[in-house]
Amino acid sequence: MSEETRPTETPVVPAHGYGESLFQPWRPGEGERIDLGSQAYDGFTRARLRALGAGPGSRVLDVGAGTGTIARWLATEVGAEVLAVDRDVRFLEPYAGGRLRTLAADVTAPGFDPGRFDLVHARFLLMHLPGHREVAARLAGLLVPGGHLVLGDAVDLTTAGAPDTPYRLAMRAMWRALRTGIGTDVGWTPGYPRLLRELGLTAVGAEVLVPELTAGSPIAGFWLETWARIREAMLATGLVDAAVLGEAERALAEGTAADLSPGLITAWGRRP
Repeated sequence: MSEETRPTETPVVPAHGYGESLFQPWRPGEGERIDLGSQAYDGFTRARLRALGAGPGSRVLDVGAGTGTIARWLATEVGAEVLAVDRDVRFLEPYAGGRLRTLAADVTAPGFDPGRFDLVHARFLLMHLPGHREVAARLAGLLVPGGHLVLGDAVDLTTAGAPDTPYRLAMRAMWRALRTGIGTDVGWTPGYPRLLRELGLTAVGAEVLVPELTAGSPIAGFWLETWARIREAMLATGLVDAAVLGEAERALAEGTAADLSPGLITAWGRRP
């Protein structure tokens, strides 16, 4: 892939925030699209949060909570006291009550300070924010001593090299469309461990999950739904045309892509 097609080289300040241009939460089926991603990644995230001590009575902040699958699990099965935050809480509000509270808020806004927590979790959030380092520092500041910050975002293991298959071309177009439209940048995410160390956290660790890219898998469904929603933006990049995108969609649907899905990198650290 040439330098100009890489999705992570130049900072982009989008005209609209996430949810205001490409992925409107009010569109039919948007909650179901998000839940497909949750099916692919939740088991991995749950195991990590358990390993870091999430348990009954834990005070947990889940930022960018989306449809609330992790927040609900923490509150109902783990017994944690959970505050689920998102700019749009329409998917969270039906589940509010008991140990689960919701807050409509922008983590990048001045004055965001909902309290102190034993565990702060944010997944697929910072990759969409131009000021990810500042937001990570803010989240780290919400921990009590001994508390853990857990951050997860996409890591791209496919598009940087040959061959230029329809699937890879489609993925490149997707990253370009996301970067142009909402500022998404996954180029820095492999540096999560160093970032957490620079923020003063200790016991830093990281791991990567790459879900199986097979026919009928949740992750294949997630990418198909994602491409469908931003199809015009992907075509507008010039990195893929309708015919090639159609081939990529068929490969995903039939399980013949024979490639890697973008993965989830999860990194964590402890506040001294």
